[in-house]
Amino acid sequence: MEKHIQTFLNKVSYLEIIVATFTLLLVFLFQTPPETCIDPTHNPYHKPHPRSSCDAAAHRPITTITKKNRRLWSTHTWRKSVDSFSSIFHDLQTLKHISNHTHALIVSAGGGQAVMSLKEIGLHDITGVELVDSPPLVSRADPHNLPFFDGVFNLGFSAYLDQGLFPWRYVRELERTVMVGGVVVVCVEECGNGEMNEVLKLFKKSEFSQARNVTLMGSKMTMVITKRIKVRS
Repeated sequence: MEKHIQTFLNKVSYLEIIVATFTLLLVFLFQTPPETCIDPTHNPYHKPHPRSSCDAAAHRPITTITKKNRRLWSTHTWRKSVDSFSSIFHDLQTLKHISNHTHALIVSAGGGQAVMSLKEIGLHDITGVELVDSPPLVSRADPHNLPFFDGVFNLGFSAYLDQGLFPWRYVRELERTVMVGGVVVVCVEECGNGEMNEVLKLFKKSEFSQARNVTLMGSKMTMVITKRIKVRS
């Protein structure tokens, strides 16, 4: 008796499964799609999700260096920094240390604010170097090992001597690349006579000309001006 009951129950279970499957099939075939359903193949504004990182990168807008520089150079911060350097270079012009024909080297030039400043006051031959290049104003070079011949510049300038890892090598390279009769100018944190003497000890091939307190990008600094001299070996 129990065997007949079990067989009957199994038949009922199979029947229920068949009915349920048939019902779902009918619903799927004959249901009306909602009005909000959008066929992506006919929607011009539909953008499918990228299948890989390559697909994602292919749809990103490419910004050229020219466009990036145009945005950067139009900012208030950039303009303020350039004008800050301009006040220093105008002083050097007044002192007859630089002219429009000066071949200038800017070491630790950052993004190129000092280079742009010299261009705006009339210099044409300017080389800016930094550990990371910022074209077209700044090329990549190590301030402690400059890739230039001896005595090829009339002016060597840096506003970041006190940030150099090896200040003596930093100054040595500035002096090496500036010709006899040229000037080497550095800006350091505002200092007194004792600290000034420590800075001057770094210069082996230049003689002290003068020092001036200046403001550079809102910071009080001391500008040290030295003249490159011929040293007997």
